[in-house]
Amino acid sequence: MLTHALFFVLGLGALVAGAEALVRGASKIALSLGISPLVVGLTIVAMGTSSPEVAVSVGAAMNGNTDIAVGNVVGSNVFNVLFILGISAVITPLVVHSQIIRQEVPIMIGTSLILAVMTLDGKLGRWESGLLLALLVAYIVFLVRQSRAETAEIRDEFAGAAPHTGGWDRHWAVQVLLIMVGLALLVLGSKWLVDSAVAFARAFGVSDLIIGLTIIAAGTSMPEVATSIMAAVRGERDIAVGNVIGSNTFNILGCLGISGLVSRDGLGMAPAVLNFDIWVMIAVAVACLPVFIYGRRIGRRRGLLFLAYYVAYVVYLILGARQHDALDAFSAVMLSFVLPITVVTLVAMVIREQGTREPGG
Repeated sequence: MLTHALFFVLGLGALVAGAEALVRGASKIALSLGISPLVVGLTIVAMGTSSPEVAVSVGAAMNGNTDIAVGNVVGSNVFNVLFILGISAVITPLVVHSQIIRQEVPIMIGTSLILAVMTLDGKLGRWESGLLLALLVAYIVFLVRQSRAETAEIRDEFAGAAPHTGGWDRHWAVQVLLIMVGLALLVLGSKWLVDSAVAFARAFGVSDLIIGLTIIAAGTSMPEVATSIMAAVRGERDIAVGNVIGSNTFNILGCLGISGLVSRDGLGMAPAVLNFDIWVMIAVAVACLPVFIYGRRIGRRRGLLFLAYYVAYVVYLILGARQHDALDAFSAVMLSFVLPITVVTLVAMVIREQGTREPGG
């Protein structure tokens, strides 16, 4: 067991280091080729921070561990919003740009709903996976074209999300080497992480799905954690929020798209995912709209609320996995009191925000 724990930690370290090397090398090559910092920030950096999810889910799908592949993506999307935005907002209140509210969050919600519809038959087939990848390509092309019309203020904002062209790695040969090393670390780290996680699941009698939804999901989201927290500390408005929303969209379109294509028979969806977890992911995505709209910011109280909901989600998964006697009481409290109060509060926030905006036009 100690050996599995060691390889789990080494796998996490390799994923984080590999993502950092990949983002740095790819970003600097893109900048040296004249691609704008905005495009680099919205595409390469966002995809680079999601590369551990891709490496783990693709590796798991190729080995037949489809529950880990799916649980990793669904769990990461829940973790990204509730935990990463929550902890970032606790550090410093986050300002939300109107473009994220008008465009990025609806796209994230839309991709989540598309996934739910595609998996109604209990499976994400190869042609459906190919469609997700096609939507990702269309999304990237849309962002590139849109970036050409962005203001100088937005360009300067996202310039902070990509490395500068100078430094020890300014030579193209070093940048190519960074990309190769990053990819190698991602492949190696994903193998170590998945193998050790499966061993943990078997040792503790927990399903691969639960491991994927919790430990692996949190572990592969470490680059997003680092990026968003550092952005919050530096006061870079929207980077912390945009990184999370963009990564969630990429996880569904890119990560599940590639995983479904490399899997022999597509990705089978466990009943627990179809009946519960995927709807939690959608609910979390939808909840972003009223939270973001109200005051165009995420304050510390809302950040703490996000964190509390993530803790509640993990507690529910653990109680369910162990078939604990407290599961029924916990579920009753959440369904009878917590969730209704939350829905009423979110609706009230939207109504109040509309009321404050109408008098001023």
